[in-house]
This record gives sequence, structure tokens and C-alpha cells, in this order.
Amino acid sequence: MAVSFTVNGEKRQVDGDPAKPLLWVLREDLDMVGTKFGCGAGLCGACTVHLDGDAVRSCQTPLGDVNGMAITTIEGVQKSDPGKRITAAWIKLDVPQCGYCQAGQIMSATALLATTPKPSDEEIDAAMMGNLCRCSTYVRIRAAIKDAAGIMEAKA
Repeated sequence: MAVSFTVNGEKRQVDGDPAKPLLWVLREDLDMVGTKFGCGAGLCGACTVHLDGDAVRSCQTPLGDVNGMAITTIEGVQKSDPGKRITAAWIKLDVPQCGYCQAGQIMSATALLATTPKPSDEEIDAAMMGNLCRCSTYVRIRAAIKDAAGIMEAKA
């Protein structure tokens, strides 16, 4: 089955099994390896991408469900203002340790700022819930989101 969609502003078409997870389409068929495989069950957030602006788990999103939709991956997140601000704050505050989860963290944080420019701690917690970091950089993640939102001078 041929499925057409846009990835990071570029029109794409993939002929494949409509049940194949979007994660594997991105990584294997389109050679976009920034989106990571973590748990395969949608529980860790490493595979987070934006689907028509919403943060979704690509390991649980079938190819057949993305026909005609716009997908943003970590490779394209800096095309948006929130993506630029989040990425700059991540670097400024040296958020990552091992870095494995960071693509998913950045994608969830960017989706949050796109809809909630000045999020409260509770809104940050809700948006980031399910994005796991085995290095426990949660304090720096929250500080970076606040820095990108201009809420406070972040201290990590």
C-alpha cells in the first residue's frame, strides 16, 4: 500500500505494510535515524515525533495512519521557533548525559511550547510524563523548558 505524507516539510511516499510502525519507516525506509527505538511499547518516549503538531509515539503509530499528514522528526524540529528555543536551551544548560532519550524529550518539550508558550510546572510535568530518562536529567529538562519559555533564568 502506498502512503503519502510530509516529513520535515518534504513530501514523501512509502510503499509498505500499513501496519508497520512509523518508527521503522523513518529509520529503515527514509534513513532518518534521529528518532530512537526505546521500548517498542510507547512507554519511554524515545521515539516521539510530531504528527500534525501533536507529540506521538512513532513505535505505536502505524504507517497506514499517517497518510496525508505532516510529520516532524528531531532532524526537522529546529525549523520551528519553539524547536529552536528548546534546542538552544538544551545546549545552554547541558541537559543530556548519555543523550539516548533526548530526541524524544526535545520533541515533547517543543510540542508543549508550541501550544503552551509559558507552561506551569504542572503543565511541564503533564507534557513530559512518559518521556523516561535513565540518567535522571529531569531537573535540567524542566530548567531548559523554562529557559526556552522565558519563564525564569534557569539554573541546572
